[in-house]
Formats: sequence, structure tokens, C-alpha cells
Amino acid sequence: MLLHPAVGRLTGVDDPSAPDPQPPERSGPRVPVDRAAILLGLFVLATVLLLGQLHSPVPATSGSVSAPTTTPSTTAATTTTTTSPVAKAKSNVPVLVANASGKAGAAGSVTNQLQVAGWNVQAPINATANVATSSVYYVAGQKVAATAVAATLHLPASTVLPYTTAAPVSTIGTAEVLVVVAPDLATTVTTTAPGN
Repeated sequence: MLLHPAVGRLTGVDDPSAPDPQPPERSGPRVPVDRAAILLGLFVLATVLLLGQLHSPVPATSGSVSAPTTTPSTTAATTTTTTSPVAKAKSNVPVLVANASGKAGAAGSVTNQLQVAGWNVQAPINATANVATSSVYYVAGQKVAATAVAATLHLPASTVLPYTTAAPVSTIGTAEVLVVVAPDLATTVTTTAPGN
């Protein structure tokens, strides 16, 4: 043991009355605050990850009554699949032409024009009434075909309509597309077929 000259005490000996040169650290309120901060940080991180999983984009598909084709589209984060209708081949779509123009042979001429273009045409008929503008009607699932028939006849897409009993024909039978020929279409075709 050594005697410290300035103090006159022994060093190296535990003196209970001597002041401690380094006070002990307080472990009271600071430890729970540290733990609370860590727990809060972990809670925020878990919440962000969970919300990221809940709000991630879901692949979208659109249905169709026609046979679907699948087209994959890849982005940096997700893959989306879209479905679109496939039109029947022209030769598989029964088309009926009705003369509502008042001009003899107009339906026959339009029928010939569609047949040359590859459409599956039925025998032309006369409409139950004359109309001012031509229309192309379609049954459920045949809008694509009706739009193609209208394009073949150089009719605007606005002339393509869903078939209803309001169409000026008594019946369309087994036809899936109905062309109602009015004077606007009758003047653009050459009348080569007699009747209708």
C-alpha cells in the first residue's frame, strides 16, 4: 500500500468514506426511453412493409365472350396479362344483307361485294321498311366482325349497332351480322344482281 503524499491517505485500499472518482451511471429512465425508441422504429418499419404488401398492384384482365389471346406486358415491378377478343374468320361469320333503300338490286350488289371480300353471305332480303342511312347490326359477341363488315363497305364505325328487334327486318335467321342497305350505300355500289 502506498501513502498518497498530498492527501495523506493510503491508495489501493478501499476506503468507504472516500469519494468515488467516477460516479455510477444512472440506469433509471434512460433505458426505457431507448427501448421505446427502438420498438417504435421497428413498429414503423413493419407497418411500412405491411402497407407495401397490401397496396401492391394486382394484375388486371378483361374478359371477352370470344376466344381469348394472352399478351404479357412486363414492367420493372409487375407483370400484367391482358385478354382481347379474337374475331372469327370472315368465312365463319354468316352475314345477311337487307335492302331498305328502295332501289332494286341494292342488297344483291352489296351481298356480291361482301362475298368477293371473303364474307360468308346469305341470300339477300328486302327490309320491312326503307331507312335513310345504312347500318350494320351484330348479335352478341360479333361486334368485331360487324365493324370489319362496315369497313369493307366503307361505312363509318358509328353505323355499327347491336341487333335489336327495332332493325327493319322480320328476322335475321342464323345470321350474326345484318347489313341494312339505305340510299347512301345503294348509290356507292354497282347494281349487278337482280332483285333485293
